Amino acid sequence: MIDILLGLQWGDEGKGKIVDFLAGKYDIIARFQGGPNAGHTLYIDGKKVVLHTIPSGVFQSHCLNLIGNGVVIDPVTLKAEIDKIIPLCPDLLKRLFVSQKAHLILPTHRALDAASESAKGVDKIGSTLKGIGPAYMDKTGRNGLRVGDILSPNFIDKYNKLKQKHLQMLRQYPGAATEWEQWEQPFFDAVERMRFLQIVNAEYWLDEHLKAGKKILAEGAQGSMLDIDFGTYPFVTSSNTIAAGVCSGLGVAPARIGEVYGITKAYCTRVGSGPFPTELEDATGEALRAAGHEFGATTGRPRRCGWLDLVALRYAVMLSGVTKLIITKTDVMDSFSPIKAATAYTVNGETTTQMPFDICDAPISPVYSTFDGWEKPISECNNYDELPQTFKEYCTFIEQYLNAKISHISNGTGRDQLIVI
Repeated sequence: MIDILLGLQWGDEGKGKIVDFLAGKYDIIARFQGGPNAGHTLYIDGKKVVLHTIPSGVFQSHCLNLIGNGVVIDPVTLKAEIDKIIPLCPDLLKRLFVSQKAHLILPTHRALDAASESAKGVDKIGSTLKGIGPAYMDKTGRNGLRVGDILSPNFIDKYNKLKQKHLQMLRQYPGAATEWEQWEQPFFDAVERMRFLQIVNAEYWLDEHLKAGKKILAEGAQGSMLDIDFGTYPFVTSSNTIAAGVCSGLGVAPARIGEVYGITKAYCTRVGSGPFPTELEDATGEALRAAGHEFGATTGRPRRCGWLDLVALRYAVMLSGVTKLIITKTDVMDSFSPIKAATAYTVNGETTTQMPFDICDAPISPVYSTFDGWEKPISECNNYDELPQTFKEYCTFIEQYLNAKISHISNGTGRDQLIVI
């Protein structure tokens, strides 16, 4: 069976640490969507490491790691990431595999991303400007270049044909950036390095390992509320971030899906633009940001902070069929009392517990339930019994509201700060 781990909010839920923890019982970790906009943070021997494209099982010496066909890859970013990790994992290249069907991000994809976002003005969606959106557009438009193409003798011809298409599109944007010309040589240098990676027919590769009884964990990027179909459209990413994306992003059948681990913070954050019903634009929000060190792992941008949104969370749990719920950053809430969580929305004067069709333009007010704080350092707890009673009551309410059981509680940044229930 193939289990799934994904974020249930707008990303930044702490997926990297959880994958690193769970990887011990899996043989293969496979990324199934997203691109270098992902920022999965791990702490290895006290050192902070941020992974953007490489799966988070890389620091488990027994794990094979696959970049699946649903991922879009920037060769330059991947090369830099490999160079950074090899000193920590000398055998990395022996355990890293790349799907030949994964699409490539070109320098002109990045230029198009920047030009398009700039042209939106006040309607910017908060793109990370990594070229991911344009790369997915070429994928669905049947124009994209894939990893397998770099092994073709006419790769340069294919590249130039797509580049010319991009240059025609860039002419629509006055003052569009021309940095892509400087990015081109590093791109080809990185492509040359990619030719020596283990490029595989990943769907067959996974099938063989599944038939051999290997345990596989599919690792998601971003979060469920950024899903292209079910997220807070149009402020979403360009891929399917929910459990359904695993089947198309890795080439596996639905019948092979087992457990679905869903990760949420004990509060909410969001980077960039887009609706955020429980956002706190006050001293409490600032205090959450400071206590949680809430700055984007990929962009460095300060994250918007707010109370836990149980309406959105129940929606995400429903969409992916979450079987095991994991709550992270509980220690951040130690000094807050009372604590609130949204259990309904008021939309145009009506109260609902469902996600509305459009929360971008409709006036939404969250309806909160209030809880006593625990005012005890949760980071000092080593097991469930040591947790404060008020925290346990908070968790019980969340489980009942979501109809999902909590399996793990992360109570600090340390690799070992994870309570198994």
